[in-house]
Amino acid sequence: MRRMLAGTVIFVAALYLLLCAGLFFFQRSLLYFPPPANAADAARTAMQAQGLTLAVTTRSVPGDAAVVYFGGNAEDVSFSLPDLAAAFPSHSLYLLHYPGYSGNAGSPNEAAIRQAALALFDAVHRDHAKVIVIGRSLGSGVAIGVAAQRPVERLVLVTPYDSIVDIAAGQFPFVPVRWIMLDKYESWRYVPQVKAPTTIVVAQFDEVIPAASSRRLFERFGPGAASYLTIASTGHNTISQSADYVRALSGLPTSSIQP
Repeated sequence: MRRMLAGTVIFVAALYLLLCAGLFFFQRSLLYFPPPANAADAARTAMQAQGLTLAVTTRSVPGDAAVVYFGGNAEDVSFSLPDLAAAFPSHSLYLLHYPGYSGNAGSPNEAAIRQAALALFDAVHRDHAKVIVIGRSLGSGVAIGVAAQRPVERLVLVTPYDSIVDIAAGQFPFVPVRWIMLDKYESWRYVPQVKAPTTIVVAQFDEVIPAASSRRLFERFGPGAASYLTIASTGHNTISQSADYVRALSGLPTSSIQP
């Protein structure tokens, strides 16, 4: 009986260790979903910045105002160009393709993406005195990191999270996620350094980012430092289909639900 019990314990322990090992070695394939190259992205260009070659979808207009955009974990950012152009008709637009995305060289990871994001901001800021930074979903953590370290004119966070590692820990409660996760995207760490006025835009029925995570991030900002908008009747991937989405990005009043 004892031998059978010991064998069962060893078997269960081996399965648990196998699960942990699998999550560790394949974690980035669960976080990043790079889209293929988009042959129709005629606005895509290669920018040289700080020794990096950055793949960027652009729209140039005269003037010193620009928008830098960081997309979601499965997003081809070129498809966000029309919405951004509608929201910011007088701004030049720069949409970053992450390493490994849309045929871009490299592999996605937090360090590489943050490095590319800072390099892009610095390159854009050399030509544009006023730079708005927008981050959607995964990109919200990238955007808030840039805003904490650079002179951002305004920060917009769409369907943002407080911490991806906290969300993952909630999804895998019996796994030591905080020990094994490599790309933690702890946005809360950057809030104290953000000086730019911030708009947080969430979907009423977000099925990917828990509402509590977005709300927790908002509450970390000081009084009056951030505004919180909920776009009615939308989900994580459909928020941009609302007529209020472009208005929320541009800072115009919307009919969306207020907190």
